[in-house]
Amino acid sequence: MTSLCEAACIVLNEPTPSEKVAKTRLYAQAWRQREITEVGSASPPDHPARPNKPELLAPREMPKRKTGSKAGKIALLHAIAHIELNAIDIAWDAVARFGPEMPKEFSDDWVMVADDEATHFQLLVDRLSSFDAAYGDHPAHNGLWDTATKTSDDVMRRMGLMPMLFEARGLDTTPASVERLTRQGDDETATIMARICEDEISHVAAGVKWFEHLAEQRGLEPIETFKTLVTQNTKTALKPPYNTEARDRAGMNRCYYEE
Repeated sequence: MTSLCEAACIVLNEPTPSEKVAKTRLYAQAWRQREITEVGSASPPDHPARPNKPELLAPREMPKRKTGSKAGKIALLHAIAHIELNAIDIAWDAVARFGPEMPKEFSDDWVMVADDEATHFQLLVDRLSSFDAAYGDHPAHNGLWDTATKTSDDVMRRMGLMPMLFEARGLDTTPASVERLTRQGDDETATIMARICEDEISHVAAGVKWFEHLAEQRGLEPIETFKTLVTQNTKTALKPPYNTEARDRAGMNRCYYEE
């Protein structure tokens, strides 16, 4: 291994989640400590390697989660763990796919994101274990990676749809989950969810930074360009309630999402 892009592809081609986490941590540390110094170049796979489980279903086929019960908490933890596993790969894919054409700071940011997502996944897996459950016990869907595939040809679209739309939506919805878990007396899960929400502010901030950088380069007005991207590329609507405090901390102008 001679470059960061090569490291990214090694993670993407790793099917075992625990090994994906371990390699993410290893390569992120090597990049921070300048044991890996070159972004380099490599060809990321069209799809990351995955374990045999969980079974992947279409989003509309996913069973409904029941809140409040032990089974409901397990289902919630499993769903978020699956999102975080995808997020590890999406961050490394951004490094390998777009890093060579972007400033080196872009790779710094998305290595940081990958490392955070690996930590989140491990926290969730450990919490599942405390409920005698494991990642792979429940079905999951491939919606996030489908969006990554749709944005594989344009780094600006990737920044707009992944961190600025989907991760920002997580900033909006997670506090209600934290409050509900706290009311139910599950402080440990609530703490994990709050940690994830706090960390992901910096992920949204990275998306905003690079989206606006690219908009300036291309001579585009960022806010209207973002709204057009959302309308043309996803069924997900921009709708309240918004976690304006978290979005403000991420540097996301309220005009991006408010009428």
